[in-house]
Amino acid sequence: MWEAAIAEVSPTARALIALELIQGSPGITAERLAGKLGVSERAARRYVGILREAEIPIESTRGPYGGYRVGRGIRFPPLMFSATEALGLVMAVLDGHHQAGDPTDPVGSALGKIVRALPEPVAAQAEAVRRTTAPVPDRAAARPDSGTTIALVEACSQHRRARVGYRSEAGSEWVVEIEPWAVVVRHGRWYLLCWVPAKDAVRVYRVDRVQSVATLDDTFTPPLDLDPVAVLEDHLAVGWEYVVEVVIDAPVEDVARRVPRSLGRLEAVDARTCRLTGSTGNPYWYAEQLAALPAPFRVVGGVELRETTRALGERLLAAGAARNARP
Repeated sequence: MWEAAIAEVSPTARALIALELIQGSPGITAERLAGKLGVSERAARRYVGILREAEIPIESTRGPYGGYRVGRGIRFPPLMFSATEALGLVMAVLDGHHQAGDPTDPVGSALGKIVRALPEPVAAQAEAVRRTTAPVPDRAAARPDSGTTIALVEACSQHRRARVGYRSEAGSEWVVEIEPWAVVVRHGRWYLLCWVPAKDAVRVYRVDRVQSVATLDDTFTPPLDLDPVAVLEDHLAVGWEYVVEVVIDAPVEDVARRVPRSLGRLEAVDARTCRLTGSTGNPYWYAEQLAALPAPFRVVGGVELRETTRALGERLLAAGAARNARP
């Protein structure tokens, strides 16, 4: 048991273990803390006092539901990771940010600090993974500038309007004043969900295409029932160049589990059929998404989608017909 393992450690070590327990179980009582540490309640309170003397903001609440918790403003505490936790963290960072092995990159620099704070045996394993791993970049991912992202996230959290410079995929540039609602990460891309007063409409901008951000003094009130992910998914399905309409031979409740909201709006035609309407800037990609449906469907609207769906079907038929051909 952990309690037995710490029976002989020093008061300083017990204080650090107390910090880990409080962080892991906010609201832990002095009685429970004492039990975990294998000491009296008086001694547990003394260890809390040691943490406070070290300027770690340990807050306490009285009453039947009271206990200890770590308050805001804590400085980075001593790291206590197991080898498995440390390697898992390093692998997750490397997988999500392919410059994490570069010490000049902000994420790589931060990861290096974490590795240096680990115990030597654990750090050696983590550093070996970090040094020898050569992840392949995700071509679909688009990681924005960290300074731009921070400025947008702060504007969202402070409910302050902002003036942003933007460059579209086609190369057009403009400056617009917005009410930033949320920054949302979806499939490796970062999006800014916002309200544009001049257009009286919701807009979604790619954060990696934002050229400049200036936070303004004016504040705003976002929608009280805002679901940023749902609004983003709905918005990504409309406003594109090619309109699409597809009839699917399956109940709407079955199809809804397989079709992301970004493809469009689903509605029931009858008990066994539903309709998908939306738009896309890439008909071939849209056809590929439809091909994954486990039900028959018909493209009834959108010449471009009909043509690309036919082309995709012919390619798949040709691949199936070649099954007896020599390699």
